[in-house]
Amino acid sequence: MSTAAELLRAAGLPQLEARILLMHVLGWRRTELITRDCESLDPDTVARFEALAARRLNGEPIAQLTGTREFFGLEFDVTPDVLIPRPETELLVELALEAIAGTPNPRVLDLGTGTGAIAISIAHARDDARVWAVDRSVEALAVARGNAARLLDRNAVTFVESDWTANIDPSLRFETIVSNPPYIASDDPHLAQGDLRFEPRGALTDDADGLSAIRAIIGTAPFLLTANGALWIEHGYDQAQSVRELLAARGFTDVRSVRDLAGIERCSGGVFTA
Repeated sequence: MSTAAELLRAAGLPQLEARILLMHVLGWRRTELITRDCESLDPDTVARFEALAARRLNGEPIAQLTGTREFFGLEFDVTPDVLIPRPETELLVELALEAIAGTPNPRVLDLGTGTGAIAISIAHARDDARVWAVDRSVEALAVARGNAARLLDRNAVTFVESDWTANIDPSLRFETIVSNPPYIASDDPHLAQGDLRFEPRGALTDDADGLSAIRAIIGTAPFLLTANGALWIEHGYDQAQSVRELLAARGFTDVRSVRDLAGIERCSGGVFTA
């Protein structure tokens, strides 16, 4: 019979990925991989690990193989119907929390919620916040609702099936609107590479120049913002200037871009005062 140590050596994967998959299959913690690495494993366990390793070698994302991804200190369920939450998107949550700091009972709108990672993280960090989470994908909303039910101890997030703001109650006003929209241009070669091949195309690209969803959000956001409400949008590494220009042209003030931990201008936003 194979041991954990033997499986890790033979997996053909980077050791970190192999350990994540084996911990998932075994239900072990990291320390157990060290203290129990010479234990013999049953054939079914070995077969399940080898099947996952083969799928990873074929390019399937770790998050889809394990069904989870950590984001902002919370563990989110992930399926092929949703974009995998990424560490750089945590910046969007931080900016939203900064924007509503000091505002009691703030209302936040998350456009294109996917797993619900942004909306749920904001609601989890602010007990008094009410968050509306929008997605046009019924399948994505099912994942997001499940994550909210598991991770939140209160009914803090309202989920809405909508193409951006189309189905939002026009009487609502939000202190902050956030979005991680599809911003990859349709001809970007990265869409055919790596993890992106296995994620929903509609969550990655607008099938245009990468800015059409951003234009739509910036165009309608002012109708739903409170006075001095903020809009923050995640975008591509080379789109910051274009997004700032779109914000300024729509009448936003205090327009700026913020860099992520890699030094890339990852999010841009502003305040609407009109």
